[in-house]
Amino acid sequence: MTMNTNVVVTCAVTGAGDTVDKHPAIPVTPEQIANSAIEAADAGAAIVHLHVRDPKTGKGSRDINLFKETVELVRNSGRNVLINLTAGMGGDLVVDDDNPQVPGEGTDLISAEERMAHVELLRPDIATLDCGTINFDNANYVYIQTPNMLRAMAARYAEIGVKPEMEVFDLGHLRFANQMISEGLIKGPAMYQVCLGIPWGAGADSATMTAMVGQLPQDVFWSGFGISRTQMPMVAQAMLLGGNVRVGLEDNLYLERGVPASNATLVEKAVRIIRDLGGQVCDADQARERLGLT
Repeated sequence: MTMNTNVVVTCAVTGAGDTVDKHPAIPVTPEQIANSAIEAADAGAAIVHLHVRDPKTGKGSRDINLFKETVELVRNSGRNVLINLTAGMGGDLVVDDDNPQVPGEGTDLISAEERMAHVELLRPDIATLDCGTINFDNANYVYIQTPNMLRAMAARYAEIGVKPEMEVFDLGHLRFANQMISEGLIKGPAMYQVCLGIPWGAGADSATMTAMVGQLPQDVFWSGFGISRTQMPMVAQAMLLGGNVRVGLEDNLYLERGVPASNATLVEKAVRIIRDLGGQVCDADQARERLGLT
């Protein structure tokens, strides 16, 4: 593993988590999300990873019209930035303690085809592919992504020319991502996102990231992140292990203890770390070339 000195920064702008009441300025409306993405690009992010939220409630949404408005605002801004859309919405299963056979309140399960509807319409540079099922909180919420769904989505991404970002939250996810490559479902260079610190996936620490990176195939593009207070330590760790980095309000709300962050300030801090370690930040054109999108 050799340190990466030409680093691509991704900014995950808002996510779908229940963070609106925990931060004074979580981007919620399409205009807010787009403006925050543009600010992140101006600060040095080559890729912006976009969710959308219901403007009335602030909760995560899969409304195609919200995605369309947000993406068009970013594209029309004149910024040279790659757009990475989530395709993870619609995998939520809440298990009822008293009757596990009946999905509990908050369950939202749709087909692989439905999860990709906005991707089909908007054809972003990149869209996510969450590579397995996971217990996603400390209670009864399970995120569902089956092998059949993953294979169907990977095949369709290849057909429409969208690069799948394979998000791996544990070694089992990474193992299945590698399997899809061996089956020819993922076109090279494959793109991985090593996602650490999510309950209850792999932990956000140096040993865990090293173990997961050791299972990556040769000649892939990979990025890594940790959530909350581990975000910036994992920026340094990913770079040292030869990878790229992700920051943003989806994963962490604070610039430092007690200081709420913005996407721009998180990107700026990541850029400082990269430069302090002797690296430089790639622009969007360099990212496109490394991802085979040129």
